[in-house]
Amino acid sequence: MEEKRAENGVAAMAVCYQGFDPAAYLQNYYTPPLADLERKDSIVPWKLACLHKAFTEGDVSGELLVDIGSGPTLYQVMSGCEVFNKVLLTDFLEVNRQELRGWLQDEGRCSLDWTPFLQHVYKLEGRRPSAWTEKAAKLRQVIMDIVPIDVHCPLSLALDVLPSAGADCLVSCYCLESVSPDLAAFTRALGNIGRLLRPGGHLLLIGALGESYYFGGPGVKIPVVPLNEAQVCASLKESGYTLIMLEVYTLRQDMRGLFDNASGVFFVKAMKE
Repeated sequence: MEEKRAENGVAAMAVCYQGFDPAAYLQNYYTPPLADLERKDSIVPWKLACLHKAFTEGDVSGELLVDIGSGPTLYQVMSGCEVFNKVLLTDFLEVNRQELRGWLQDEGRCSLDWTPFLQHVYKLEGRRPSAWTEKAAKLRQVIMDIVPIDVHCPLSLALDVLPSAGADCLVSCYCLESVSPDLAAFTRALGNIGRLLRPGGHLLLIGALGESYYFGGPGVKIPVVPLNEAQVCASLKESGYTLIMLEVYTLRQDMRGLFDNASGVFFVKAMKE
């Protein structure tokens, strides 16, 4: 009975995403005011700085980085592409995979110009922002594929996608809490994606705090599991991860309530036991 209820909840979440609009989502969340790269206290520079730090501290390394639930975004792998020789992008929705392929194939079919993000990350790396085209070329070089994923399945990816040992690192941003019907499903999803990661491999996780919904397009209100820090830590432990670092960004008042009701954002660096 409990298993059937969980399946129904996951199926209901899939229905919610049928109207997801990548272009509208990118416009809402990755242009000012939410994505103001000129303001150091803005959320996007904070996320980029967290990712840059995690990927350059020296302990996160290997051959393969897998982005779990990429959505239509690329910022989350811009630092990682300098560390890993192979990057795999994944998403449940074909419309998001199409958006990513549009950028990868460089045919001018993108809904968002990622140039300011590439420039910002290059600046974090101590390089000239004007040379951002080198970063774009490197990113296109290391992205090996863009494939479907279902984080609610124990086998989230097709068996032939990953090496038998698993990925060296997973990064996931705003995915698990946004596709899960409740906290239990969020925790199970953490465990499912952990099966893709080699023992001792790292998980870099970004997610919303206190968020019960967000808009994935005009009139597309998608429910979210409203997490707090303690729940995130408990779910990680239950799913077989050792927490290394947890940082929290509290949303400024002028950034609240625009397209969701989140109170903040968390960044986690963890290791698979």
